[in-house]
Amino acid sequence: MILDGWREIAESWWRHRFRTAVTAGSVAWGVFLLVVLLAAGTGLENNLRWEYRDDAVNSIWMYTGRTSRPWKGHGAGRSVEFLNRDYVLLDELESSEAVTGRFYPPGDTTMRWNGRVGSFDIRATHPGHQDIEQSLITSGRFLNDRDIEQRRKVAVVGDRVVAFLFGDTDPIGEWMVIGDAAWKVVGVFTDVGGTRETQLVYIPVSTAQVIFGGGDALNILMFTVPLETTTEQSLDIEREAVEALAMSHHLDPDDGSALRARNNLERFADVQRIFTWLRGFIWLVGLGTVAAGVVGVSNIMLISVQERTRELGLRKALGATPGQLVRMVVQEAIALTAVSGYLGLILGVGLVQLIPENEYLRDPTVDLNAALVATVILVVAGTLAGWFPARRAASIPATEALRG
Repeated sequence: MILDGWREIAESWWRHRFRTAVTAGSVAWGVFLLVVLLAAGTGLENNLRWEYRDDAVNSIWMYTGRTSRPWKGHGAGRSVEFLNRDYVLLDELESSEAVTGRFYPPGDTTMRWNGRVGSFDIRATHPGHQDIEQSLITSGRFLNDRDIEQRRKVAVVGDRVVAFLFGDTDPIGEWMVIGDAAWKVVGVFTDVGGTRETQLVYIPVSTAQVIFGGGDALNILMFTVPLETTTEQSLDIEREAVEALAMSHHLDPDDGSALRARNNLERFADVQRIFTWLRGFIWLVGLGTVAAGVVGVSNIMLISVQERTRELGLRKALGATPGQLVRMVVQEAIALTAVSGYLGLILGVGLVQLIPENEYLRDPTVDLNAALVATVILVVAGTLAGWFPARRAASIPATEALRG
């Protein structure tokens, strides 16, 4: 009996193969489009997370500029510069964790070792900089508090610097010349931020300020907040830091030209909201396309039932129950939607596997849970698409159906 039922379904599809192919194609296209769109959304979101891999998401960066408005007897147009006392001020904030300043040494920063010469960027920082930039020490150590206190001439170099200057020589303990001073290499690091981030040299900020004539100036201040901090709480902490720095420099705390902050928690949350809306839109478009295919299945089943009215009446006259007639039609609807939906799923997954990783889509994987949900929805919809016309046909008396 089961084989007979499937044989009848196959014969019905073959008799109306063009109509069946068009209907199945619309359902398969809907599932295919849903899978590809979901994978593209995942790829875009992964790319966003990858862009944030370099800096701690729970960090707040502070920058200075020029005042744009007078404040308590101080005129507009003043140049604002962070000082060492501002680092101490942020370090004393109850909500701050890792704190660092950054000083860019001016002048000649050419590096030399054993006859080799190179030019790489230098960042003079505090020990907390490692947590904010998420630098990974592969050999030796990073800067520590004693390096700052004693103004040691030590350096932590990126692995690209090591490859260029030191080659196969272990750089730990070697002395390299930066400008006119010799610096002892105490650590080697790599960075998930890529090649550019590993072409750097870190030195103690206190030493750099003395050797390169920076006084007690800092170019940037950065600090992290606890990981469990919410976006709203981070905004309150940011405001607290801005007000404290503004008071230290006699600034209007609302003067964004003089003092501004980059809150990575807020920025990440904003982009996350965009992707939440994007995922919703993708599901809306994909399910809408699937629904259009299901409507096609429903129409096809309605036409099929009308064409088979005499057949259904004969079956009823020979003893078939309404339930058996309904089950026969529903089985065909489920088979049509399931087969075409599975075909669309396979094609969609196949295409996603062929998409090369690029600067816009990173690891555009298919969420199998989402695909299964879509398949279940499709089967349920196919069941309903066949159930309504089948129920209507099964309710027609056998004599009336035979006359039809």
